[in-house]
Amino acid sequence: MKIEQIYTGCIAHAAYYIECNGEAAIVDPLREVEPYLNRAQKDKAQIKYVFETHFHADFVSGHLDLAKKTGAQIVYGPTAQPGFDALVATDGQEFKVGNCTIKAIHTPGHTLESTCYLVTDAQGTPQGLITGDTLFIGDVGRPDLAQHVIADLTQDKLARMLYHSLRDKIMPLSDDIIVYPNHGAGSACGKMMSKETTDTLGNQKKTNYALNPELTEDDFVKALLTGLTTPPGYFPKNVLMNLQGYESLDVILDRAQQPLSADEFGHKALHEHAIMLDVRAAGDFANGFIPGSINIGMDGNFAMWVGEMIADIKQPILLIADPGKEVEALIRLSRVGYDQTIGYLDGGFESWKKSGKPIETIERITAEELKSQLSTHAMPVIDVRKKSEFDSEHMVGAVNIPMNELYKRLDEIPKDQPFILHCAGGYRSMIAASILKQLGWNNFTDVVGGFSEIKRTQLPVTEYVCPSTLL
Repeated sequence: MKIEQIYTGCIAHAAYYIECNGEAAIVDPLREVEPYLNRAQKDKAQIKYVFETHFHADFVSGHLDLAKKTGAQIVYGPTAQPGFDALVATDGQEFKVGNCTIKAIHTPGHTLESTCYLVTDAQGTPQGLITGDTLFIGDVGRPDLAQHVIADLTQDKLARMLYHSLRDKIMPLSDDIIVYPNHGAGSACGKMMSKETTDTLGNQKKTNYALNPELTEDDFVKALLTGLTTPPGYFPKNVLMNLQGYESLDVILDRAQQPLSADEFGHKALHEHAIMLDVRAAGDFANGFIPGSINIGMDGNFAMWVGEMIADIKQPILLIADPGKEVEALIRLSRVGYDQTIGYLDGGFESWKKSGKPIETIERITAEELKSQLSTHAMPVIDVRKKSEFDSEHMVGAVNIPMNELYKRLDEIPKDQPFILHCAGGYRSMIAASILKQLGWNNFTDVVGGFSEIKRTQLPVTEYVCPSTLL
């Protein structure tokens, strides 16, 4: 028997490949299904089931395309009501994959239909528990996401369900079982996830605050709800796509792979009301970009920030990427449901530059240059990191406007005096810089390397406080 984690770091997501005696199952697949098809082909195995632990909020699952291409049965846990053909398992229902058994264990709390899958080998020995967003390493799933999709459902009700799911369904299991969660650190589905992506259940019972047997139900609810922030705006939209269905990725890629000359690109941007999305690295963007374009680089948490900063999931998108990176960008956009790309700039930004069309740049300085400037004259400093990062440690006198609050707090950004912009390392501040440029701001300077470089100077920063949440 094989249980393999297939981890995608840019969205902190784990899918699972389970194989036994020529049959296989995939749990929580991403939108692009080729890696799972290739993995099964390597073992000469037939994919029999596609198990979903819940209706995901942070990505669009590949269950429909995978089932269509393999004939596999899609399986959800109890109470799920998918808008397509799927088997809704009963609590405790068992599924055979070769000589192995996969048992559905209903664990509501993160969502109503949340279900864990206990994987048992041919000898009847439990080997692993695929926990979805019910149990992470060091954390549990936040209980405030489903309430944005289902009326009359509160985070308090879900938190209490989760308390009992953990204690009645998971904690009684054997300590030597391996916990296989759906996410690791960096995901917005939990507030304090570990960088580790697997652990024994026994160790989690010792170290995970949510599995402390001394916690009362009320104490658990208080601990779980403390430190939650507003979930990303695209989460409910992804839930509905996972629940109701969506277009095949093959169709989306065929539609989007339209190379456009600089003239064609400019014409479409003007007449199709499309967002010009530049996915190059921050430094490359700063050195030259198409006026009106925004930068969300593929070298960071690309899909998450697309979801945060482009409000309309059906927004037409025109893509500016390094040549050869277009398909990767399209796939990563589709992971969070942004399926309306209508073409890309053929030859990338260089083709625009060679055409003689106008370009803009972003002014940037090093942390040492910032120190020198601030020593002669004061100016506002805007820190676009998360509130939890800012509260933990920041430049003395800086103002925190988290990236995901930028549009709501534009009136707090100076228009009549120069100001400094920074994040942790330069990725997010360039997103902010591109948006501010698009909206007419020209009176700011971005710090190369962000707060990590600022800390290396003698500029005053607050005393470090260990964060209680990473959201």
